[in-house]
Amino acid sequence: MLHIPDDSVLVLVDFQPRLMPAIDDGEVVAAQASRLARIAQLLDVPIIGTEQNPAGLGENLPDLKALCSRTVIKHHFDACADGLPAALPSGRKRVVVAGCEAHVCVLQTVSGLLQHGLNVTLLADAVGSRRPLDRDTAITRLSQAGITIATVEMVAFEWLRSSEHPRFRDALRLIK
Repeated sequence: MLHIPDDSVLVLVDFQPRLMPAIDDGEVVAAQASRLARIAQLLDVPIIGTEQNPAGLGENLPDLKALCSRTVIKHHFDACADGLPAALPSGRKRVVVAGCEAHVCVLQTVSGLLQHGLNVTLLADAVGSRRPLDRDTAITRLSQAGITIATVEMVAFEWLRSSEHPRFRDALRLIK
């Protein structure tokens, strides 16, 4: 199923400053998430962030937090247990997910979104864990559970559909 901007929402899971230095290739993971979030903003795709215990881990990275229309504060690893489904705009059935850690909060949040009947896409190049094996195992496990696995560029170009899209050149600057 191709992604359509009017049916999508982007969820950024736990891009928190006390967590990110420990994430394998954390700077790359955050940069990829930022790239898609900026494209989402161009295309009016809502962006929701989550923060795991921000008193202990801090709020999300400032540039990512600024792109979010809403942030769900959570203490469960599954953001759905702390109200994520209620924060999603009504009528949008495709949730695109980036975040950390892939094998804990991302995996459990994606599983929760599935249980709420949503179609979920995991951005393989915008999720991270402290250890690559944990990230890779989470991606494999979620793929086996029926989650769509994609990359930032795949989703961006699916949202655009055509080089004639009015925001194509703006998005292309962010893609390249």
